[in-house]
Amino acid sequence: MVVLVDLMGFGIVLPLLPFYASEFNASPVVIGLLYSVFSFAQLIFSPIWGSLSDRIGRRPIMLLSTFGAVIAYIIFGLAGSLFVLLLSRVIAGVMGGNISTAQAYVADVTSSEDRAKGMGMIGAAFGLGFVLGPAMAAGLIHPALPGFFTQAGFTETAAWLTDNRYALPGFFAAFLSFCSFLLVWLRLEETVDTSKSEQNTPTRYGVFTPSFWQSLSSQKKRAGSFFGILLLAAFILSFGQASLYSAFPLFCEEILNMTPEQVGIQFFYIGLVAVIVQGGLIRPLTRWFSEEKIFLAGNILMVLGMALIAVAGSVSMLTFFLGIMALGHSLNLPTMNSLISKEADEGRVGAMMGTAQGLSGLGRTIGPAWGGFLFTFSPQLPFFLTATALAITIWIGLKMVGGGGQPNLAEGRLEAE
Repeated sequence: MVVLVDLMGFGIVLPLLPFYASEFNASPVVIGLLYSVFSFAQLIFSPIWGSLSDRIGRRPIMLLSTFGAVIAYIIFGLAGSLFVLLLSRVIAGVMGGNISTAQAYVADVTSSEDRAKGMGMIGAAFGLGFVLGPAMAAGLIHPALPGFFTQAGFTETAAWLTDNRYALPGFFAAFLSFCSFLLVWLRLEETVDTSKSEQNTPTRYGVFTPSFWQSLSSQKKRAGSFFGILLLAAFILSFGQASLYSAFPLFCEEILNMTPEQVGIQFFYIGLVAVIVQGGLIRPLTRWFSEEKIFLAGNILMVLGMALIAVAGSVSMLTFFLGIMALGHSLNLPTMNSLISKEADEGRVGAMMGTAQGLSGLGRTIGPAWGGFLFTFSPQLPFFLTATALAITIWIGLKMVGGGGQPNLAEGRLEAE
């Protein structure tokens, strides 16, 4: 519920950002950078928040990150320049430690055989946030909204909404993050025994500290070769998904003449697929197939869908191809996170999930700028080249399936029966 409520706010802001930035005459490259600075801040701070959650507990980090999101969205709503809009994204990225901490929380309270299901629930909450968030965004910026306030007698409010079209979505996103903060404060129980964890976790843990790389190296040696390629997959998959953030709305507008509301509906559709797959289908699929095989199938579908988006000649074709890509990502994301969490030491789950989230943040840093840059050459180029880069994950999936990977407990039970 905490992730769902917070991601609803994120889903409100995400499809609006390119159009908001365009009001300040931002170029496609600058629009990509607006997404990138958020993820770059996550790259730096997600491992720190994950490590701190191993030391001081999951709950304090969740409180800090959700309240930080409130501040970031308020600044977003008040942005009167491109610089202030950029500042709001930096603060949101710095405080974006709730996802990796929530993943570590799930790892704390689930068994090995239920881990993919637990990670799937986080993914479903993430997806549902994208279902509800863009739908709310479309309503909050609807041209009829000022007219409604005018008819109700609130003429000053109507005039303010007309002049500040993107303020209301920002304030509503801040309200949702504050609700998330209250959920953590009032309902979330701690799962970390801090008396045992403080001695085993470095006091400083970030991508620019020696302890980060030493821990990563020792973890890779302990877990074997699969840990390293899983982290590589985390980077590549987030890179591929993030390239959509800047290139996809621009593609929809230039090639298919779609409005911001229609683009929001497409993001809604991505989230709906994630909810159905990660919230309902992952559990039965992991009963019959290994996580490695599901991960491979997801990678294949994601590559195929990404490449086909470039040749979409109508909104219906775009929706179909986007569905293929969303299905693939909904299959590979929870299984990848489950496999990574199983490789981590018991006292280092938060740090390792933070590391994976940090590398995902690196992918999200490069992806939007990559998509925006390639779009300046050709509207189709971002999708073709991103699909080529994503093809590396098919090799990673084949390597894991061929190497056996983690034993699938569900398969063992079925064989015994």
